[in-house]
Amino acid sequence: MPETKNIQRSLDLALRVGEMLLSNGAGAADVTATMSSICQYLGLRGVLVDVTFTTLTTTYDAGVEEPTVTLRRMVTHRENDYADLTAVDHLVSDLLNDEIDRDEAAARILQLSSSGHPYPRWAITLGWAATATGVAILLGGDWIVTVLAAVSGATIEVLQRRLERFRLPYFYSQVAGGFVATTLAVGVAATPVSINPSLVVTASIVMLLAGLGWIGAFQDALTGFYLTANARILEVMFATVGIIVGVSVGLSLGRSLGVDVLVDPDLTGGLSNLPGVALGSAITAAGFAFSAYSPARILAPIALIGGVGGAISFVLIESQVHRAAATGAAAFFVGFVAYSVAGRFRVPPLVVVTSSIVPLLPGLSIYTSLTLLASENFTGIVAMITAVAVAVLLSAGVILGEYVAQPLQREARRLERRLAGPRLVGPIRIRHVRRSRRERDS
Repeated sequence: MPETKNIQRSLDLALRVGEMLLSNGAGAADVTATMSSICQYLGLRGVLVDVTFTTLTTTYDAGVEEPTVTLRRMVTHRENDYADLTAVDHLVSDLLNDEIDRDEAAARILQLSSSGHPYPRWAITLGWAATATGVAILLGGDWIVTVLAAVSGATIEVLQRRLERFRLPYFYSQVAGGFVATTLAVGVAATPVSINPSLVVTASIVMLLAGLGWIGAFQDALTGFYLTANARILEVMFATVGIIVGVSVGLSLGRSLGVDVLVDPDLTGGLSNLPGVALGSAITAAGFAFSAYSPARILAPIALIGGVGGAISFVLIESQVHRAAATGAAAFFVGFVAYSVAGRFRVPPLVVVTSSIVPLLPGLSIYTSLTLLASENFTGIVAMITAVAVAVLLSAGVILGEYVAQPLQREARRLERRLAGPRLVGPIRIRHVRRSRRERDS
C-alpha cells in the first residue's frame, strides 16, 4: 500500500486505542505512553503524541522531503467500563508481543468500541445499591439507613440512565441524583422512623461524589499533564455543585411541605468501628468495581484490598495521624499490592487501584466544603484544603506504591523514564524489533 496510507493506518490504531483508554478513566501519561509504544512498535519513530482532556493528536514527520501526517480524534463520551479497559490492555500486549498484527488489532479495537457491556443494566443497578450499602456501613449507619441508602443508590442509577437518553449535560444528572437522595430522606423524616438524614443523604450520593476526578487530576499533574489536570478539576467542581443544587432543592421542597430536615455534611467524625470500616470499605470497593464492569475474577481481591486499605486508614486516624497522611499510607499499600494482584488476575493495575481507593476518596470533604461555602460559612475552606490534601496524598501514595512494586529491569526503567511514570494501564515494556515497518505490514 502507499506509504502515506500505511502511516495513517498505524496512527489511526494508536488513536483508537488511546481514545478507549482515556474515555475509560486512564491517566494522560498512561495514554501517551501506550500510544507512543504502539507507534514505535509499528516503525514510526519520533511520533508526537498530544493528549488533552477531550482531544488526542498524533503527528509523524518522516523527514523534510516527506509530507507530515497528523491525525486527531475527539473524546466525546466518558464511562468507567473496566471490561473494555482490560480488553484494550490485552490487545496492546498481544500486538507488542507479535501475537497479532496491526490489521487484526484494528479489527479488534473496532469491535470493542461498538460492543455492549458484559453485565445487564439491572445488575449494575444492584452494584450501585451495594456501593451505597457499603458506605452506609462505613459511616456507622444502622440497618434502616443501610436499606434506605441501597434503595436510593439504585433509584439514582436508574434515573441517571434514563436522563442519558435525553443527552442532557452531566451537571443535570448530578442535580437529579442529589434531589432524589434528599427527597427520600425528607420522606422518611416525615414518618415516625428515627434516622439521621445526613447519613442517608451522604450514603446515597457517594457514587455521585466526583472524588475519582480529583485522583485523575492530581495523577495528571504529578506526571506533568497540567492542562488535562485543570480540566479534570473543573469537571469535578461542576459535578459537585450539581449535587449541592439537587440537595438544596430537595430540602426546600421538604420545608414547603412542612418537613424541615437539617442535613449536616460534616460526617468526617462519624465513622464506624474497625470491623464496620473494613466491611464497609470492602463492600464499597467491590460494588464500585462491579458497577464499572470489572471482570468477575477480580472482585474478591478488590474487596480484600479495599477492606485492608480502609482499615489501615482508620487505625492510623484513631492513632491521631492526620487524615491526609493516613489516607496516603493506605493508598501506598493499595498501589504496592495492585501491581502483583493485577498481573495474577490479568487486569490492568488501574482497575484494582481505582476500585480499592473508592472508600478513601475525598468526595465527602469536597461536598462538605462547597456546602459550607454556599451557606457563607468560610470554615468550608478548611474542608476544601483537607480534600485537596487527601487527593494529593492518595495519588502520590498510589504512584509511589507502583514505583516500588513494578519490576526494575533496565529495559523497563529506560522505557518508563522516556514515556511516563509508573503504569496503571498499558504495556510495561515492549520488545526491540529490528524489522522495518514495510516488512511487518507486507
